[in-house]
Amino acid sequence: MAGRFDFLSSLILLISLFPRFIISQPVIFDTPLSPRIANYDIDVRLDAEKSLLYGREVLSWTNKSADVISELQFHLYLNAFRNNLSTYMRESGRLYRGNIGGERGWGYIDIRRMSLISGAQEVEGLEILKTPENDLSTHYGLIDLTEQIRFIQPDDGNEHDKTVCQVTLPRSISPGQSIKLYMNFTAKLPEPPFERTGKMKEYFLVGQWFPKIGVYEADGWNTHQFHANSEFFADFGNYNVFITVPEKNIVGATGIEVEIANNEDSTRTHFYYAEDVHDFAWTTSPDFVEFNGTVQDVDIRILMQKDRAYQATRHLEAAKVAIEYYQNWYGDYPYPNLTIVDPRRRASGSAGMEYPTFFTGGTMYGLPSGIRLVEDVIVHEFGHNYFYHMLASNEFEESWLDEGITTYTQTRIMNDAYGPQGDFIDFFGIRLNGLQRQRAEYIFWPDQDQTVRKAWEYYSGHSYAISSYSKPTLFLTTLQNYLGREIMFEIMQSYLGRWRFKHPQTQDFVDVANEVSGQNLNWFFQQALYSNAVLDYAVSSAISREMKPEKGYGFTLSTDDKREMVISRDDSSAMKNPDTSLSDSSALDEIAEEKILYYSEIKVRRLGDFVFPVELLMTFEDGEEIREVWDGQELWKKYVYIRPAKLVSATVDPDRKILLDVNFTNNSRTVEAQKLGLLKLSARWLFGIQFLMEQPELVALLSGFTGF
Repeated sequence: MAGRFDFLSSLILLISLFPRFIISQPVIFDTPLSPRIANYDIDVRLDAEKSLLYGREVLSWTNKSADVISELQFHLYLNAFRNNLSTYMRESGRLYRGNIGGERGWGYIDIRRMSLISGAQEVEGLEILKTPENDLSTHYGLIDLTEQIRFIQPDDGNEHDKTVCQVTLPRSISPGQSIKLYMNFTAKLPEPPFERTGKMKEYFLVGQWFPKIGVYEADGWNTHQFHANSEFFADFGNYNVFITVPEKNIVGATGIEVEIANNEDSTRTHFYYAEDVHDFAWTTSPDFVEFNGTVQDVDIRILMQKDRAYQATRHLEAAKVAIEYYQNWYGDYPYPNLTIVDPRRRASGSAGMEYPTFFTGGTMYGLPSGIRLVEDVIVHEFGHNYFYHMLASNEFEESWLDEGITTYTQTRIMNDAYGPQGDFIDFFGIRLNGLQRQRAEYIFWPDQDQTVRKAWEYYSGHSYAISSYSKPTLFLTTLQNYLGREIMFEIMQSYLGRWRFKHPQTQDFVDVANEVSGQNLNWFFQQALYSNAVLDYAVSSAISREMKPEKGYGFTLSTDDKREMVISRDDSSAMKNPDTSLSDSSALDEIAEEKILYYSEIKVRRLGDFVFPVELLMTFEDGEEIREVWDGQELWKKYVYIRPAKLVSATVDPDRKILLDVNFTNNSRTVEAQKLGLLKLSARWLFGIQFLMEQPELVALLSGFTGF
């Protein structure tokens, strides 16, 4: 913290930097879409050589709670890179999303001055920014709060972490009241880009770069520190942002570009405006090549690197696919535009990051024909405009609500738009599509954590990824297959429609699912979200043998050739269990006409703790197929059939609807393979390679050994 600011230096900086705009305030939405709690007016200048930002900010904040508030809390995200003892650095080992190296790698943010604007409450933030800093107190009665700022560590008490601060107010804010704060800040961007923000030579991706107020909830401030696995949480508002960069630079940002002004010092100021968003990010580079397109009334802007401009069409077409599917499936994308940024080489720390109306993709080289990982990233990142930017869930605490639902939808779109192998990767000649990749991630570590946890409380970063991305994709796909595609569509549409521009929580999604489906699905969500229960159903035994007379049979049936046929009355499962074909007289009549009968027995086991109803398919030599449904509650269940044809195979979940099942290799048994004893392979070995065995090429090769 820098103490009191040098007013003369500030005045000189202001005169030289602030653009000479004739500002006409634009309007994007005639009626506000959100509560607009946190509104920002920011003027920022980039020193490209030093990777420094010089910023002035006016925050207009409204107390929408029922509490009287006496302090404010702010995120200072860039301070995660301020020292090697920050909570982020301790948790990440400085390895996540790239490496920081040398003095140029560090980043920080300093609030040089914070003041409460005590007079002229109706004045706009733009008017305040146009006023020289040494005149602010005269015009607006500023009350200096700089000395009241204190760093706090609400999550772990790490005194070296400076990513959250609080400031005590000279007077409290009553419910419904608004205040304005003026801030002057300096920030340094890490190099290369690290954890969503930074510089690589001439390229900048500027995210989480300004003092950002936390979210005040029913139980107080929700302002978590910057953790290695966590993303963000903020309130909606409007943004007026003036970005001054070298005149040769192209700028892309959240919102719409309203005006560009030339300055006398070989810089340009780009004025961007956004409504009803909860964050603001921007990029700049002199080497961007711009491409444009439109789909369903959305203007698309692609900023490609010069050496990769040939891939612009690919990016543009993928964006069109994403917009069309999301709007057709889930409702209107409300914003007028979308900007997609292609990060520079060696700037992968800024790839695949989402902000309102603005995200980064990632060009990949040397991919075989048909591998659409570029499209995969674009479809995924656009999805965040729905499940994170319109539904501002708390990614610190419930990351699955964004990442999981977005990944689930991504796999559906890629399948529908490009086919089941539309986003495959080639793994030693084996193709794995997006859904199969999520399974491959999940089945190796299915029980490390429950899904809903605070981002920094997972067993590991890998467990965070599985719980936030892979597992939700699989359990939502499983739920879709259980309820039906149309009902699942209705659930998603209702969830989005009801919670747009609010802060939904996990229970809100569950409530919508229960309501729309007309079922109480708490049994499913309790297991999927709040436990680490593993789902695994298996056919443990399948036998079929010719029936022969023996002592102890209770009655006799006669055939036309007078051969005596007996069936055990003592075997209650054969005579009384509704799962057997002898439970009705027509079956008996049919059997009585046959000369040879076969006794077939199938045992099915629940090997995991996750309880889920399963279907079974029994196939016989004469082509007959019998389907059964088991509620899966008990540890095992036995099915007995007496048929004139021998059992060939038994399969649990024959249509592969239950994507949560961690082991497909034990889902099926064939009688002949079992007789050979070739199924006594190591269970762990099967478990480890099953995602390869699920591929048609390997199944064909190994079917003689596995019983498939």
